[in-house]
Amino acid sequence: MDPNLQLMLYVIPVLVGLLMILPLGRSIFAPLSETLPSLGNERGRVFSGLILTCIAGMAVSFQTLWISSKISEGGNFCASNSILSCDDVIGNAEYNVDPIFGIPWGGIGAVVNCILLYLVYSSSKEPNAGWVPSYLKIGTYITFAGFFVIGLLVYYEFQMAKICQYCTTAHFANIVAFIGFLRLRRMNDTKEWNEL
Repeated sequence: MDPNLQLMLYVIPVLVGLLMILPLGRSIFAPLSETLPSLGNERGRVFSGLILTCIAGMAVSFQTLWISSKISEGGNFCASNSILSCDDVIGNAEYNVDPIFGIPWGGIGAVVNCILLYLVYSSSKEPNAGWVPSYLKIGTYITFAGFFVIGLLVYYEFQMAKICQYCTTAHFANIVAFIGFLRLRRMNDTKEWNEL
């Protein structure tokens, strides 16, 4: 399968998740509320969009980890002569691992998205539990910290004069997740939280 076509398997769920998270999603997803009751209220729709985004973020992170392993074995995945070349970015031994522990960025992204998925999924199952505000706060802080990592990785891409489209999708998923956690935190402080 063409790598750019395969990339759509991650981009589309993140975009759908963003639409669910944003206020304009109310009118877009209202027709589906009979089939999927959780989409019938703001809280349920934002939780669903955030869960979808975290799953896509985790999947694309695992994909970048796999690409890294494939390149280290001498293969290639999406090499090209254009500015878009995930092989050149992910295959760069100097930039593909965090500078402190030497862990591949794809592995870090996968673990972080697993944690985010746990926080949001467990909160969606018991939205009125006492620990939910703490989980939403932790998710907000983790995704906010992700902006610093994104800044570092974009700097690396500028250094290489290449862009990794898979990495960019993972970065976009982090931004969407931040918006989702922020919306849920704000909603948790209002009466809208329990409106069904």
